Amino acid sequence: MVQIDEKMYGQSKAKLEAIFDAGTFVELGAYTKRQGSEADFEGVLCGYGAVSGELAFAFVQDSGRTKGAFGERHARKIANLYSLAIKNGAPIIGVFDSAGAVIYDGAAAMAAYGRFMKCISDASGIVPQIAVIDGVCGGSSAVAASMFDFVVTVKDASKLYVNSPFVVGAEAGKADFAAEHGLSAYNAKDEADAFAYARKLIALLPANNASGAYTECADDMNRAVAVDADNYKAEELVATLADNGAFTRIYADYTNNFVLGFASFGGITAGVVASNPENKGILDIKSARAISKLVGLCDSFSIPVLTLVDSEGLEVSLEAESAAYASELARLAYAYTSSENAKLTVVVGKAYGAAFTLLGSKSVGADMALALPTACISVLSPEASVAFVWNSKVGEQSREELENEWKEKCASASEACDCGEIDDVVAPEELRARICASFAMLASKAEGNPTRRHANMPL
Repeated sequence: MVQIDEKMYGQSKAKLEAIFDAGTFVELGAYTKRQGSEADFEGVLCGYGAVSGELAFAFVQDSGRTKGAFGERHARKIANLYSLAIKNGAPIIGVFDSAGAVIYDGAAAMAAYGRFMKCISDASGIVPQIAVIDGVCGGSSAVAASMFDFVVTVKDASKLYVNSPFVVGAEAGKADFAAEHGLSAYNAKDEADAFAYARKLIALLPANNASGAYTECADDMNRAVAVDADNYKAEELVATLADNGAFTRIYADYTNNFVLGFASFGGITAGVVASNPENKGILDIKSARAISKLVGLCDSFSIPVLTLVDSEGLEVSLEAESAAYASELARLAYAYTSSENAKLTVVVGKAYGAAFTLLGSKSVGADMALALPTACISVLSPEASVAFVWNSKVGEQSREELENEWKEKCASASEACDCGEIDDVVAPEELRARICASFAMLASKAEGNPTRRHANMPL
């Protein structure tokens, strides 16, 4: 019988045991040898098991086995795993830790990376893919990892880069750098935290694009909530509205103008886009990019999107204009207008100008739009509106009185209801109940006209 180096095998086995439910892991291709070697086993372990009781697949590159060097057989093992995962409609977790390609393999090594990337592309939008960077992930490996739906880095352990930090600068490639620049959706404090986060995502997301995103819910769908629209923190608001107060955040280190992530409402998992009033909910380039990514991913797997709007508008700076700001906002518009998943928008506070339009308004594809009674929806802020339109009235009335009058007559939630852009004004305490009811109603949403043979004619 073939003997496996248990010391080296144990390093990767521990990671797999952290990913899967206890005692469920089954290895695939366990005895695959490094090409041209009679002693070295291939530096990647592949297999399947259960995550929270549901089937999942995973591969772990092991730098302790031939330094996790990437070659043709390495790619073939992963490709076989991908084939099974797609056939069975189950998510994939990839753990990256490799010194790079086998240089002696030449073109074959570079082609192996290409085949790996094609596997990721073929699975994209069919099953969720989560990459955990648990060591070195450079060059083509970094490109491949970035093709996954989510990238999870580990502080003081991950090295994620295209060009070596020795060439471009010591900060590049570090976990904190990756998280701050949007390469990582979550920067874990340690390896255990990274795998726990990956498991949490797997439990929240649908297994594939043909299954629904449902979770068990013991929370009361009609539970009254305490929402103070004039004084709240975005993350706390989402937790208040979500089932059991549970909210899994993504891209927290990349953008703080918006709070993004996943939560369930009445047992239905939804992607959440929430303006952060602490930063005035300014829709800048980073926010637009991250929101586009989240909305597009949710659409791929028919996950509903909840957008909570409290934004004073767009970023005003030369830096933004110099960085293709309009293109990023266009990408955001495409994300909302082209997605076919269920979309619910709630105007919690302010919604000024293009921010109202772009952040999931009915005009760009929301199925329903609600507002709290104190919401302020206006082309310009009340202050700017009065200065621009009613400045001649200052003196007859105070500026403050005119601004309050503008809010009531021209920028109120009821005004937006009158023109059909808001469906209903909801009392704050009823907001959770209305969100849960809306998602339950939209659960079977289908775009286009249902197939039928003919209409049923009257007698």
